[in-house]
Amino acid sequence: MKSEGTRTEKTEIMFKELAMQALIINFNLDGITRSDYEGVCNELAPAFASVPGLISKYWLADEANNTYGGIYLFQDQAALDGYLASELFAGVADNPAFVNATAKPFSILEGPTRVTRGM
Repeated sequence: MKSEGTRTEKTEIMFKELAMQALIINFNLDGITRSDYEGVCNELAPAFASVPGLISKYWLADEANNTYGGIYLFQDQAALDGYLASELFAGVADNPAFVNATAKPFSILEGPTRVTRGM
């Protein structure tokens, strides 16, 4: 009987195949309105849609607390790293209308995420 590998090997292979990464960015607007910001977002959405390895991006807005940002889901660490090194990310990071910016990467917990239909 041919061995199909140990449980640990199978888990490692599955993890490598499904090693999605998340990035959460938050900032406050300075000198532009929410409406202005939404207009810029609508213009930039196609550029984000073409980022290699980006599975999805959720655009965030909390007007009452002047907090905006995004939740990004990348297929793997290489895709996240590519985005962080891109001109698109640099343009967002250097935008003077976005102050108090934070960018925090996260690993995805695969098991519970599957249960809650995240994958």
